[in-house]
Amino acid sequence: MRLNMGGLCISQSVKIPREPKPGEFDKVIRRLSENPNARVVIIFANEDDIRRLLQAAKIANQTGHFIWVGSDSWGSKISPILNQEEMAEGAVTILPKRQSIKGFDRYFNSRTLENNRRNIWFAEFWENNFQCKLSRHAVKKGSGIKKCTNHERIGKDSSYEQEGKVQFVIDAVYSMAHALHSMHKDLCPGKVGLCPKMDTINGTLLLKYIRHVNFTGIAGTPVVFNMNGDAPGRYEIYQYQITNNTREYKIIGHWTDQLHLDTNEMQWPGATQEVPSSICSQPCRPGQRKKIVKGIPCCWHCENCDGYQYQADTYTCKMCRFDLRPNGNHTGCDSIPIVKLEWSSPWAVIPLLIAVLGIMATLFVVATFVRYNDTPIVKASGRELSYVLLTGIFLCYATTFLMISAPDVFICSLRRIFLGLGMSISYAALLTKTNRIYRIFEQGKMSVSAPRFISPASQLVITFSLISVQLLGVCIWFGVDPSQAIIDYEDQRTANPKMARGVLKCDISDLSLICLLGYSMLLMVTCTVYAIKTRGVPETFNEAKPIGFTMYTTCIVCAQGSPRPLRPHVIFSGDYNLPNLSLRKTRAPLPMYIQTTTLTISVSLSASVSLGMLYMPKVYVVLFHPEQNVPKRKRSLKAVVTAATMSNKFNPKGALRPNGEAKSELCESLETQGWCQKQERV
Repeated sequence: MRLNMGGLCISQSVKIPREPKPGEFDKVIRRLSENPNARVVIIFANEDDIRRLLQAAKIANQTGHFIWVGSDSWGSKISPILNQEEMAEGAVTILPKRQSIKGFDRYFNSRTLENNRRNIWFAEFWENNFQCKLSRHAVKKGSGIKKCTNHERIGKDSSYEQEGKVQFVIDAVYSMAHALHSMHKDLCPGKVGLCPKMDTINGTLLLKYIRHVNFTGIAGTPVVFNMNGDAPGRYEIYQYQITNNTREYKIIGHWTDQLHLDTNEMQWPGATQEVPSSICSQPCRPGQRKKIVKGIPCCWHCENCDGYQYQADTYTCKMCRFDLRPNGNHTGCDSIPIVKLEWSSPWAVIPLLIAVLGIMATLFVVATFVRYNDTPIVKASGRELSYVLLTGIFLCYATTFLMISAPDVFICSLRRIFLGLGMSISYAALLTKTNRIYRIFEQGKMSVSAPRFISPASQLVITFSLISVQLLGVCIWFGVDPSQAIIDYEDQRTANPKMARGVLKCDISDLSLICLLGYSMLLMVTCTVYAIKTRGVPETFNEAKPIGFTMYTTCIVCAQGSPRPLRPHVIFSGDYNLPNLSLRKTRAPLPMYIQTTTLTISVSLSASVSLGMLYMPKVYVVLFHPEQNVPKRKRSLKAVVTAATMSNKFNPKGALRPNGEAKSELCESLETQGWCQKQERV
């Protein structure tokens, strides 16, 4: 049986058969060698088995490998280690602590064949001790065995050494005597000899009396038994040592109620005092768990707590909470760093640059229109709707700043409102323009009377009605799902925990975002349809074709630039600490910083298309060609209508006329019929 000395854990238990077959001890040594780290072997066996086991270890070339611990059957005997002392070097054995009983020596040395009357085996002992035969007929010629003379004496004519267990045999006899005496006093008080109660001895009752004896033994030590019937342990501890040419069992300690060991007197194989190690498995490093080998509780394999696991205890690895990651040695969990999109990040700088340039251009157009508010080109552009459209373009650019800002409840609320609002305002104004153009010229084919709801006030009412749908949807959204900032621990949850990051973003689901931008897309598609329907109207009389080109280009930009799915949540680079945020596990199909950059650039480009194709030509004429920004002569209503109807058929170069000339002329011709204000917006 081999033990791990750290806590005496059994690594293997090997039974030696009562009648071992040839090669049996070789198998035992092979079993003990399966784990080379466990070296201590405790042996409970007789002398012959110990000798054969040491011999098998010597054949297996295991000299100095095993550290033997022998029971009292080994003790300090020479026979088990004879001719194989090197195998037994460092062996630790025990013997019961004993004393030589001088009275027994005097008695036994005085025994002869004449005075022995009790021991029926004494004659056999006499023959073996003196190598002689008591019967002349038993002596064979040439055998070298003589006839006993009866003058031999023990201790003089033969070697004699008192058996070490004599003391315990004497004490055992006295224990039985004291127990019987106490039993006789209780069961037969005042009587000599056995009374009827002791005619048949009750063994259970006698054992009770034996366990209660208490007297001084033959060697002067107390003889008592504990509740389990065991006498106090008193042992001497030996170690077999080889020093130069000296080979001996040396006392290194004793046991009397507790261990007393003189480690300075101990010596291990190789004449070293360094205590050898004997463990089945090496201790696991921090961050590793023990996986016990089946059937061997002191042997284990060390397994790493990898990934997002940490070492919960000696035998268990557990996953860190979703917002935590294991520390460097996987013995605990630390908070995952929180990141967001920084203003200095390249993914933010490019959208911000586009937005700043767009805002400056928008403000420049607004300032130009305000400065030349009463000129024909500004009037013909539909001043009220133009300002509404420019407001929507400005909000589209301004949304970029909200998308880059660190998410919190206020920023997330503003994103919900303005992300779709700027586009809704822009496309609502363009849709109102294209719808009015379509109705005017469809009506002009049948009659010269004005269609309904084409006045500036009516156009503004229609535009704000379309915008109010967007705002109503946002209000419902706020009521159903209030805005909040969350930390997404799945978006940047990498295979390497060291690279894991929590993503700070606004809680906007895919469906919510689709609904938010879907209405703007619906307005854009509807406006595109009207632009297609009015593509045959002469561009010298209206903005239908520029609006059409704007919508075609916008559709292409949105189709190519929108992330799938659209999710405007920011985040990347730079640690960010926001403790009062709700935590929710979500998953995004694309990295947040790419989605944010793509979405903001797409919205800005859409606004740039509208600004560039609808207003930059007008600003160019107003600032650099003021001679074209003048009112023309008035013509009759019939002439103007005819011109508007036939111009595209008979004058293919009508497009060369200065922008706004025919529109101003039409306005002036129809002042008396209430069309002027209407046509200013055509």
